[in-house]
Amino acid sequence: MLITDYRDGNEARLKNLRATDEGLALTAGSPDFASIHAHGFVRVGVATPGVFVADPARNAAAAIALAEQASAEAVDLLIYPELNLSSYAIDDLHLQDALLAEVERAIGEIAERSATLATALLVGAPLRRNGRVYNCAVVIARGRILGVVPKSFLPNYREYYEKRWFASGVGLHGLDMRVAGQVAPFGTDLIFCALDLPDFIFHVEICEDVWAPTPPSTLGALAGALILCNLSASNITIGKADDRTLLCASQSMRCIAAYAYSAAGDGESTTDLSWDGQGAIHEMGEALAQSERFARAAQLIVADVDVQRIRLERARVQTFNDAAAASGHPETAFRRVDFEHGPSGGDVGLRRALRRFPYVPDVAARLDQDCYEAFNIQVHALVKRFEATRGRHMVIGVSGGLDSTQALIVAAKACDLLGLPRTTILGYTMPGFATGDETKANAWALMRALGVSAEEIDIRPAANQMLADMGHPFATGQKVYDVTFENVQAGLRTDYLFRLANQHGGFVVGTGDLSELALGWCTYGVGDQMSHYAVNAGLPKTLIQYLIRWTVRTAQVGAEASAVLSAILDTEISPELVPADETGAIQSTQARVGPYELHDFFLFHTLRYGLPPSKTAFLAWRAWSDASVGLWPAHFPDEAKNAYDLATIVRWLETFLVRFFQTSQFKRSAIPNGPKISSGGSLSPRGDWRAPSDSVADAWLQELRAALPPEFRAG
Repeated sequence: MLITDYRDGNEARLKNLRATDEGLALTAGSPDFASIHAHGFVRVGVATPGVFVADPARNAAAAIALAEQASAEAVDLLIYPELNLSSYAIDDLHLQDALLAEVERAIGEIAERSATLATALLVGAPLRRNGRVYNCAVVIARGRILGVVPKSFLPNYREYYEKRWFASGVGLHGLDMRVAGQVAPFGTDLIFCALDLPDFIFHVEICEDVWAPTPPSTLGALAGALILCNLSASNITIGKADDRTLLCASQSMRCIAAYAYSAAGDGESTTDLSWDGQGAIHEMGEALAQSERFARAAQLIVADVDVQRIRLERARVQTFNDAAAASGHPETAFRRVDFEHGPSGGDVGLRRALRRFPYVPDVAARLDQDCYEAFNIQVHALVKRFEATRGRHMVIGVSGGLDSTQALIVAAKACDLLGLPRTTILGYTMPGFATGDETKANAWALMRALGVSAEEIDIRPAANQMLADMGHPFATGQKVYDVTFENVQAGLRTDYLFRLANQHGGFVVGTGDLSELALGWCTYGVGDQMSHYAVNAGLPKTLIQYLIRWTVRTAQVGAEASAVLSAILDTEISPELVPADETGAIQSTQARVGPYELHDFFLFHTLRYGLPPSKTAFLAWRAWSDASVGLWPAHFPDEAKNAYDLATIVRWLETFLVRFFQTSQFKRSAIPNGPKISSGGSLSPRGDWRAPSDSVADAWLQELRAALPPEFRAG
């Protein structure tokens, strides 16, 4: 099946690199490996306190209670609802000086109490300035009032009358105001930046602002904010919660940002309206946390936002910079308010769902959708290529393994779509020196069940002749199973397939997958790296397993074929190039290169987001260190319950880094055409990934080892 050109010299290089790191120690200022802040996360909270109508003192006490809870949970940023200090639905009371003065006193109390808290607070308040009242967000941290942001868009339709009480903040730039005895920047041109926590940069808008065609947060994002915050009151009507979710998710996706939203809840005046207290945190379109709606008790939802991932994504998406340029580069018009945050240190856990299988959705309904799309991407891509070649046959080597099985199913469906008999497919099983009876039987059973043309070519005579011609020790009876022995078999199989395609007027359908391309676990040139069309090249190994399960579950093939597919899924992944040992154990791919479930995890975070290896190790450790059965959805198989300690993760991550960055790119630079399937990326130099074939992995290995605990530093 597949074999690598990986050399022992690279193992030696890795050992030498470890030796040079042996004396390295963590610098005094280096954060702990287990700390979320060491890996580009900011802990964001959304608060929904109980509301006391027109009672700033009690509202301040409710806010302080949640702030203390948030600080105890190491929350870095906490967002309250709109006008939470006065309450929202109090109508003309917003213009009463007694109430407004009490609000300022409440702000002063919160600022004083915040001095010992590790959380930056965004509270909502009506504030007086220059003969006007503004609906404001007040940013408070470590006893300081960092800034005041007025609401830009004031709704004045249907149930809303905000222009009766408030002035708009549109156009208010470069101003200050005095509030609660402190002078603070005032205006819609503010971005807040923590000096001691990289990428902790946020922007603030209020309720209706995000419903506008041009939300202020869009400019805030273009100016550099990675977390967009919305203090909202937002009464509830039927269906409105879905509208809010859509707005928050789409704004976080369009702005390549996190979006944190808090709406007023229990206790607001119900004179004419009602409230559900919806809170949500989204990151680049994905929901990280959502509150319980219509809750009677105060709520605090928390999620760890990956601000490093957001920053890296913006660097990749050039449209983001083009939008900033088209808007006159808003960063030149915004004021950056710097502050010392003092983030919590040590291991505070990770408040964020992690997918062990990032290429595989953990929601069953989404899994069906993804499998449907992946399968049809493959089928329609193959149909187009077959029509373009004007060939008469598709030629496939069928081993009884996962990859050739998926390619064969896709080819069968392509024939169905084209209205061609499945005998258009010429399937060949090509047993070699280590081909097992089980896999060979599965290959034959599958070809028969699908109704394709099936033949067998024993490659052993040709392999023996080639090895003898080369003077290889195996030809004289010695049990030498080296890379030459393996690649002679792999190369012959592909050579036969190409010549058969010539003979029958067809083309070779490739079977190799994305995971093998990432690791270089494929024979270069006249080997399984090459085909006329690489239909699986965009599929990682873990997703192929689920695609085959989906094929069975959704009856894409008949009952007979489905039974064979289930048997194939239960078979050990092996190239079957080296005979079983004296105990009967067969050659195992994953024993040699590592578990595909880990390598696919590494690949996704490296290829899709460009995360540094230390963060990839941290995420894998958080995702895979707990084998608790209850964590995994019912549609995940037993292998999803595996567990790996940090030492095992680091071992295989180092293997991945050397293979991916140093030894395998030359194979990817010369791969045949094939469809991109996952948003997680492809390795085609024409479609997604471009890299030199002669680079080294030292920088990635050094970064990983420099961040690890001291016990991992010795070779």
